[in-house]
Amino acid sequence: MEYRDYYQVLGVERSAAPEAIKSAYRRLARKFHPDVSKEPNAEARFKEVQEAYEVLKDPQKRSAYDQLGSEWKSGESFRPPPDWGSGYEFSGGRRRRAPPGRAAGGEAGAEDFSDFFSSLFGGGSPFAGAASAARDHHARVEIELEEAHRGTTRTFELRRPQPQADGTVTFSTHTVRVSIPAGVTDGQSIRLAGQGELAAGSRPAGDLFLEVHIRPHRLFQLDGRDVTVTFPVAPWEVALGAGVTVPTLGGSVEMQIPAGAQAGQKLRLRGRGLPGHPPGDQYVQLKVVLPPADSAPARALYEEMRSKLAFDPRANWPRSSS
Repeated sequence: MEYRDYYQVLGVERSAAPEAIKSAYRRLARKFHPDVSKEPNAEARFKEVQEAYEVLKDPQKRSAYDQLGSEWKSGESFRPPPDWGSGYEFSGGRRRRAPPGRAAGGEAGAEDFSDFFSSLFGGGSPFAGAASAARDHHARVEIELEEAHRGTTRTFELRRPQPQADGTVTFSTHTVRVSIPAGVTDGQSIRLAGQGELAAGSRPAGDLFLEVHIRPHRLFQLDGRDVTVTFPVAPWEVALGAGVTVPTLGGSVEMQIPAGAQAGQKLRLRGRGLPGHPPGDQYVQLKVVLPPADSAPARALYEEMRSKLAFDPRANWPRSSS
């Protein structure tokens, strides 16, 4: 997706004070409000202005957005870094759809925001707004796939933003200890009651929602609760069939490769994915590895196969008509 420079949208410097940002927003909102503007593409421009202001008016969102740095340029393909937001804790807010005929300067609904905004602050991100209480906090944490499979207890250090009177944000560090259940899936949130923002008086504190992300694994690819492993096999193992030892998240198991299996074929090990109701499966994708013809006996075997096997790997390809 395309990177969006919110400062450029509002026509302000990256060092602009909150008052300057608000002033620029009000001016542009009046200029492009679709109910009154005669400017070309007024509605699209109005939404861009709303989105930029939604981020830059909020010290927490602005601080997080600024972490991306200025190296991203408009027009480049944008993808948040894999560890985007990990270790930071942010308070949530409410987002409501604006009613028809909203006044200039009204708040945009979450559905009005771009894919770029959603990739940073929308659903599935640690900066998403809480639907139930503004005092809830959200943070993103990363674990290994093995921890997701067996469950674990982890201690995380989170940086909690503290907005200052001048509009800047400082961070304080605090520690949370959480039990991660076996079978937790990527993107799942764990609720820690009462560990969010402290409330005034006798009101209950908000909750802390930890959004769990599972790091990429060197062997297994994760899809929901299912896992896939690319498994190297010799040509004779797929041609003749063979018993092999396959790694799984729960330890090695014996598996039978059927005779006549093909490269790329997937074999299923039921229930060998992440635990759950039902549990996920493990898929073993066969990757045929050819022995090198790096010796005289090896070359002789390949020559014998070529002369004795009536095999054409392109037999089913369309023939040229020319």
